[in-house]
Amino acid sequence: MEARLQKVLAQWGIASRREAEEMIKRSRVRINGVLAHLGQKVDPEKDAIAIDGKLISPKQRPASIYLLLHKPAGVVSTCYDPHHRPTVLDLLPQELRGGSGIHPVGRLDVDSTGALILTNDGDLTFGLTHPRHSISKTYRVLVKGHPPEAVLRMWRQGVVLEGRKTRPAKVQIVERSAQGSFLEIVLQEGRNRQIRRVAQQLGYPVIQLHRSAIGSIQLQTPKEPFLSEGKYRFLNDREIQFLREQINQNSEFRSQNSELK
Repeated sequence: MEARLQKVLAQWGIASRREAEEMIKRSRVRINGVLAHLGQKVDPEKDAIAIDGKLISPKQRPASIYLLLHKPAGVVSTCYDPHHRPTVLDLLPQELRGGSGIHPVGRLDVDSTGALILTNDGDLTFGLTHPRHSISKTYRVLVKGHPPEAVLRMWRQGVVLEGRKTRPAKVQIVERSAQGSFLEIVLQEGRNRQIRRVAQQLGYPVIQLHRSAIGSIQLQTPKEPFLSEGKYRFLNDREIQFLREQINQNSEFRSQNSELK
């Protein structure tokens, strides 16, 4: 059965759909000896798919890997950086990043730190990064100044960015210091540099931004030691199940909305 090439590469654990698209754009993928193009459909049973000159097949699919990484500042959340900055894959041992298809799920901008999931499960990545996903993410953010309750209320209710209002968020002050105010922010969407852009728009720019949790997956739990910057650990079965349940809930939500239209 035919399917889009980037979807096949994701299902085989080669890369996320986004990373697969980049591989195609960089002329790394050939179908039956011919350079592939974006949007191309392939039949995995009939077509010969090669990456960097090496034929691949579903039988070569590596075992599924699910990691939690504590991303340091200065590291980009991609598998490849044209400016040659260190990437999150550079923090992993060779046996994990060499040919496993592992990639980050979503992104933290280069100046931010904290929790980031990496996997080679392309379907999981697609489900968690879908625009309608609702998995919560918790941040500890240091902003310049001391925003009053009225500003926090605006932030909670949603702020218009590029003509579209952000979803309601949980925002509270947890500490004040000479540097500014530490906020705990819980979001259920992941628009590009959202916290930084909202904070700037409201007049309280971000000084530091740290993601402490993705849903119930935390950098520190009662059963796990604190994960220091640059380190990773494997997700446990309960955490993997939590992510899959989030995808199923989102799929059911989208299905119900489609039926109502």
